[in-house]
Amino acid sequence: MSAQAVSGAAFVPNDNAQAAKPAAPEGSAKMWIAVVGSTLGAFMAVLNIQIVNASLADIQGAIGAGIDDGGWISTSYLIAEIVVIPLTAWLARVFSVRAYLLTNAVLFMVFSIACAFAQNLGQMIVLRAIQGFTGGVLIPMAFTIIITLLPKAKQPVGLALFALSATFAPAIGPTIGGYLTENWGWEFIFYVNLVPGVLMIAMLWFSLDRAPMNLSLLRQGDWAGIATMAIGLAALQTVLEEGNKEDWFGSDFITRLSVIAAISLSLFVWVELRSDKPLLNLRLLARRNFGFGILANFLLGIVLYGSVFILPVYLARVQGYNSEQIGMVLAWTGLPQLVLIPLVPLLMKRFDVRMVIAAGFALFAASNFMNVHMTVNYASDQLLWPNVVRAVGQAMVFAPLSAIATSGIEQENAGSASALFNMIRNLGGAIGIAVLQTFLTKREQYHSNVMVQSVSMFEEATRDRIDRLTAYFLSHGVADHATAAHKAVIAIALRVRQQANIMAFSDAFYFLGVALIVALAATLLLKKPDHLAGGGAH
Repeated sequence: MSAQAVSGAAFVPNDNAQAAKPAAPEGSAKMWIAVVGSTLGAFMAVLNIQIVNASLADIQGAIGAGIDDGGWISTSYLIAEIVVIPLTAWLARVFSVRAYLLTNAVLFMVFSIACAFAQNLGQMIVLRAIQGFTGGVLIPMAFTIIITLLPKAKQPVGLALFALSATFAPAIGPTIGGYLTENWGWEFIFYVNLVPGVLMIAMLWFSLDRAPMNLSLLRQGDWAGIATMAIGLAALQTVLEEGNKEDWFGSDFITRLSVIAAISLSLFVWVELRSDKPLLNLRLLARRNFGFGILANFLLGIVLYGSVFILPVYLARVQGYNSEQIGMVLAWTGLPQLVLIPLVPLLMKRFDVRMVIAAGFALFAASNFMNVHMTVNYASDQLLWPNVVRAVGQAMVFAPLSAIATSGIEQENAGSASALFNMIRNLGGAIGIAVLQTFLTKREQYHSNVMVQSVSMFEEATRDRIDRLTAYFLSHGVADHATAAHKAVIAIALRVRQQANIMAFSDAFYFLGVALIVALAATLLLKKPDHLAGGGAH
């Protein structure tokens, strides 16, 4: 691969096809530096979703945000990120890969630091939105660089590196966020971007050659597609983030946004299918491997982000863990992947890639099914092995799935493939979290109603339990019998609610396991590409 390709020729069809020649040793080194630098950027961008969520309560208190409004600290980042991902390939052609990627890398680091100095909610929302808009560029750009610059035989290694951002970063985010918040203060979750950010910029500055801008493409832009896509995705992301809090369609705000999202995204699909130069080539979804790969990736997003969402909620709500303790539990989902992910390319060489993916999904599903019989004592020790199994499964899925889904994608379609693959996974995560929020609420209500029917004053066991608790409170400082009896009833009600919560979380893990079984089925419909025939890449 020539230096010109590293500078962005691989993103421009036809005119620079001659750039894809075997690389000289120097060019090969620069190519790998570009890959590592860009994947470091993608890692930071994904990490900044979960690392902030782990410290949200502390940030809300520091800037005077209410519990409800404070959610926009994360929502603003996610909306900006998911809107910019589909725009990235086109904007990279307009401004050149070097200028576009370096500019956004610098801005991402600058606005990360600026977030630590936010004085109120309004400032934090604006700064997080800009941070998300710049960070969202880093994710698809890294993926595109890997699938366009690296030879087919080397792509599994590059995709394994990218998997650190896609699966390892969400898993390790709460661990880093919890530790920094408890020991240094919430500001350090933003300062932590400084050192890797400087390294990323230095690597990209060295490895990406200068290339001329192509501003004439602005006149040819698919502006109808851009407008409908941006409005539709922003509205949809807001619905998913705020829906459960606003009681979904019981809220006029959510209903109106849902209508806007449906109309805008329908128009976007219609515009893209009719356009000669679409923003995204949606026809790629009709290809067998890419279509089923996108489906499996969507379900992976649901479970990947969904499991990172429900585990901290369970540990905080049921076990009373603080953010650092939660992070230590989740570390067993993240840290093993550092060892496992580099080994995945070797598995791809030795075994049918589809079987590697299927085994990964099976293990990931098993890790969720291991949590379907939770009890009040189900805490860090009991979660250790499910988390380790989950780490193994996640490590085995992403790189092989990315390789097989994008096999056969032409260079002129690489940007669309990258945007769709990453956008759909993030969208799956947003949908998964929204569904799980409502699912947990409804299942907790269901189990509460079932148990309340059994915990009746007409039941002798219930009366005996109240009498024992009343005696306990009387012997521990409560002087009045009526007050002690009232406290006994409250204690039983709290125990019922606790048990209902635990059962709801067990149901949620079962739901996630079933979603992964569906993803496994989609994997079995994939066709092994030629360059992965015979067990691995040549």
